[in-house]
Amino acid sequence: MNIFQKMYGGAMDRRQKKTRDAIFSAFGSLLERKRYENITVQEIIDAADICRSTFYTHFETKDMLLREMCADIFDHVFKGGICEYGEDSKTLYEKLSHVLWHLYESRGRVIGILSSDSGYIFMRYLREYLTQLFCLHADDFGARVPRDFLINYLTGSFSEVLKWWVKEGMSTPPAQVAEYFMEVTETH
Repeated sequence: MNIFQKMYGGAMDRRQKKTRDAIFSAFGSLLERKRYENITVQEIIDAADICRSTFYTHFETKDMLLREMCADIFDHVFKGGICEYGEDSKTLYEKLSHVLWHLYESRGRVIGILSSDSGYIFMRYLREYLTQLFCLHADDFGARVPRDFLINYLTGSFSEVLKWWVKEGMSTPPAQVAEYFMEVTETH
């Protein structure tokens, strides 16, 4: 729930959603060209074609906007069965490929965020979602280590894989990166 929803309660109407989407789009476009710390709120406002008070109605700060954008990206990536606790027959490899594919589709934003001083925010959110995902598949590994150790190891390892992938320009196909991870963890 964003600040606007907290202030006024409930879901956003279409106009509010359209404004929020315009802010995300403007911010995303700026992230593809500039480092996060070099982007000003005024640039976001200008690119979104909104007034300053409208921006601050939706987001208290630029950091809040970044947090909301990360949450929006991850909610989209991880929802739809990937971390749901219902019947899901997809393998961990398929789920990781799915995650990487969606991150690849948002690569301009992902690279922009991770190359900034605030990349830790993105990684913190990602680790929360990855922890959920690896909790669902911890038994697949048959490891003789404490479950929480395994989940922390897998989450940290995959986070570092993502950093490597971004550093090399995301040029390796997402499914191949997932295969590399599965090969190293010796799980198929």
